[in-house]
Amino acid sequence: MNAVTAVAPILMYHQIAASPEATSRLAVRPDAFAAQLAHLHDEGFATLTASAAAAVVNADAGRLPDRSVVLTFDDGFADFHRAALPLLRKYGFTATVFVTTGWIQDAGTHSAGRRPGRMLSWSQILEAADAGVEIGAHSHRHPQLDQIAGPDLRRELHDSKALLEDRLGRAVPGLAYPFGYSNARVRGAVREAGHEYACAVGNMIAGPASDPFALPRLTIRRSTGLRAFDQVVRGRGLPVIYLKDHSLTKGWAMVRRTRALLGGVSRRA
Repeated sequence: MNAVTAVAPILMYHQIAASPEATSRLAVRPDAFAAQLAHLHDEGFATLTASAAAAVVNADAGRLPDRSVVLTFDDGFADFHRAALPLLRKYGFTATVFVTTGWIQDAGTHSAGRRPGRMLSWSQILEAADAGVEIGAHSHRHPQLDQIAGPDLRRELHDSKALLEDRLGRAVPGLAYPFGYSNARVRGAVREAGHEYACAVGNMIAGPASDPFALPRLTIRRSTGLRAFDQVVRGRGLPVIYLKDHSLTKGWAMVRRTRALLGGVSRRA
């Protein structure tokens, strides 16, 4: 990969689980995930946190090493602790986990919304952080941030960041947008909340000209075979499915902008 024209592929995972525990097309089987990490190790790849990639985009750091890749995990499923963390430790890899704070398994009085499955507990999140995994925010209730009014938006961003920082005792530098949805209003609020970067979806490879508050990621799904995975992490042209995903994302963004306007979403800061 040419470090001048690309930062690093930022991969987006959700669950690391097999059926019947997980039926989503975004759930990657543990054996497939193990094969992917083994491939990265055998091919000499280095893993980075999302904040390290964002620092390059922000021109705060130099060029990344060749064969760099960023592993990110959304929502905060408990299987990250069971299936992913041991493998990361085995290979000396790092990652970034974006946690929905209202879904934390033992969130207590801060619990919000319906959990999509078994989620990480506070002790598991702390264990991951102590193992060198970066913890980021993924909002508090997992709403569509571009469709909620200003006060609710600020509350989502503030509460998730504050809860994580208070419990972990360390800075939470970034956020991933729930569903990947954002707009200029949301990105400005994320910046004002004190985040240094934010991840979207995009299904393209981040480059030096990328918006650090809309870093594109590449979806790793159940159907991603090892050959396609290798093609993605090497940045030598993306499989057709990512080109289709990218086109759909751009089209859907236009629909959402119209919906927000027609729905009267407040745009006041």
